[in-house]
Formats: sequence, structure tokens, C-alpha cells
Amino acid sequence: MYNPTVARLTWRALLGRRRALILCVLPALLLVVAAAVRAMNGADDAVTSQLLGGFALATLVPLIGVIAGTGAIGPEIDDGSVVYLLAKPVGRTSIIVTKLLVAAGTTAVFAAVPVLVAGFVLNGNSQQLAVAYAVAAAVASLAYSALFLLLGTVSRHAVVIGLVYALIWEALIGSLVPGAKTLSVQQWALALAERVAGSGADVSSSVAVPTAVVLLAVVTVGGTLFAGQKLRTLTLAGEE
Repeated sequence: MYNPTVARLTWRALLGRRRALILCVLPALLLVVAAAVRAMNGADDAVTSQLLGGFALATLVPLIGVIAGTGAIGPEIDDGSVVYLLAKPVGRTSIIVTKLLVAAGTTAVFAAVPVLVAGFVLNGNSQQLAVAYAVAAAVASLAYSALFLLLGTVSRHAVVIGLVYALIWEALIGSLVPGAKTLSVQQWALALAERVAGSGADVSSSVAVPTAVVLLAVVTVGGTLFAGQKLRTLTLAGEE
């Protein structure tokens, strides 16, 4: 299911000069803010939870997910170069799974790892907050990658739609509107963070852990299967 050649081409596309710059700026901003907050307030569990949950998990992770998920396949479809890839004797499911793994790995490296480091900077991992939010970011990275990879296969405006989703739904509506929280990847990931964090930590989610796990699995698996099916349809259309 994993194709090294497809992975190498995808890595090269994702880590091009422009995308690499954006991918580096976002986590760097988180680390700078974390260092500044620690310098001004000292170690504070409540502030740590607010920054990692309210900024990192709600904004940083989905934004990087948009860049990696849509960038893994969207540009190839837009410029038509995907036809050359589809002409090779490589299974369509293998292409999608490989691109998903690369996108998820990229998102985790540029989101989950900085979240872990920021957590240690903010409060030294008190109440297991750094680890808890890093786990949440890693899990969210996989779900976002599947979601935005699917978006990249079905729309030529995947980046715009993805940004609207990340900035409006996840960062705003999914964080504030009670009913919408159930349909937020951020809240599903927070459920896992709540389970990992210490008993006295200020981490809470509107979704129970079993429900969160099921919904994360549905989005990840469903998004991957649908993207694979869309790629097969694209192949048939090209042959016609």
C-alpha cells in the first residue's frame, strides 16, 4: 500500500520552497509565542492549556493540515501531471494511501512536534499537558490529512475551501457553538488529550472518548476510500 516512488515525488512537492517556508513559519510563531508567554507569566498550566488548545490545536494544526493535505495531490490534478502518475502500473489505492501517509507525516512533524516543544517551554509538561496536546495534534494530523486530501481530489478550490474550514469552522464555530463541537476534529482530538492529561488539568472536550475515536476513524478511513474512488473516476474520465 506504500509506494516509495510516489512518496518521494509527494515529499518533493510538499517541501518545495514556498510551501516549506509557510510550514516553517507557523510552528516558529507558536514557539516564539510560547517563549514570550513563559517569560512574562512563568509556568502556568491554565495559560498552557489555553495556548495549546485555543491556538495550536484550533488553528495551527488545521492550517498545516490544509497545506499538506491539499498540496499532496491538488497541484498534480490542477496542472494535469497526475495523468503521468496514473499511467504507471501503480494501484490507485496505493497512491492515495502513500500520499495520505506523507501528508500526515508532514503535518505531524510541523504541528505535533512543535506543540510538544511548546508545551515543555510553557510549563515543563506539568499535568502531562505537553504530551497530551502533542498526542491530540498527531491524531488530528491524520484526520485532517485524510479530509483535505479528499478535498484536493474533488475540488480545484481545495485550498480556499480548506482555509475557510480551518479558520471559520475549527477555530471559531467548532470552538464556540455547542452543537457544532460534535462535528469538529479539534474536539475529537481534545477528547484524547483530556484522557492523556493529568486528572487536575484544564483540558475538556464536548465529545466522549469512544465517540471521538469512532468519528476520527470514520473521517480518516472514509476520506481515504472516497479519495481513492474519486481518483479511479478521474482515470476513467481521462481515458475517455
